[in-house]
Amino acid sequence: MKVITLLENTACGTHLTAARGLSLYVETKSHNILFDMGPGPEFLRNAAALGASIPAVDTAILSHGHSDHGGGLSAFCEENRQANIYLRQAALGAYYAVLPGQDPGYIGLPTGLERFQDRFVFTGETHRLDEGILLFSGVEDDPSLRAKAPKLQEKTAGGFRPDDFAHEQHLLVEEDGRALLLTGCGHLGILNTLRAAQAHLGRLPDVVCGGFHLFELAPGSRDAEDLIARTAACLAQGNTVYYTGHCTGEWAYSQLKAHLGDRLRPMTGGTVIEL
Repeated sequence: MKVITLLENTACGTHLTAARGLSLYVETKSHNILFDMGPGPEFLRNAAALGASIPAVDTAILSHGHSDHGGGLSAFCEENRQANIYLRQAALGAYYAVLPGQDPGYIGLPTGLERFQDRFVFTGETHRLDEGILLFSGVEDDPSLRAKAPKLQEKTAGGFRPDDFAHEQHLLVEEDGRALLLTGCGHLGILNTLRAAQAHLGRLPDVVCGGFHLFELAPGSRDAEDLIARTAACLAQGNTVYYTGHCTGEWAYSQLKAHLGDRLRPMTGGTVIEL
């Protein structure tokens, strides 16, 4: 099993494009899976440079309905004409960043996706794609185990309401006795997500790859430092190796790295993970 980071906020070489978003390519013995498509078509150029065939993808997954993960969905559908796209129905909602004194900023999926709707497969709280390949959502939310995200909201007929992240899903892949967990942003917290993954697997995954959504935490805040310390202590249990970036944030990464050492690694564009 292999995971290639096609696109992330950073890149490991000048031959690759960096953009704020995420796109991961997973090769198993039976499937070529695309997990997220970044903010636009940049992941296509990187895929070509990294030897990942987008036309060969047989399964495409959208982790949630934000544009930095699904902005490239149209580009994917034009490059690949056969793969189904697995997403939560709620991913098509109207999502905004709402900040005091500013106009709400739309951060949902781009318009015009209706022309590809015959390829959409809407998933439930669990959706088994094949033996050893499971999509899951319905993560139990313990707010004490995650960073607050009050600016992330959904626009409804009655106005704006806090995003409950019902549009978010995660991928578990098991092959040859190894288990991989992919998260997009993990808005409900990496610890809550890991707890759900462990319930499905019966154990912790061997490798986790994705964003931890801690980028707004900053030193000097007691709440932030307590959350980082608790997160580090929990992640240190077991032997899981974590690859993270995108929405994790430099300060949070540095604090977790101090506790986890080589078990925490950067998920920069061009990274190749072999399990």
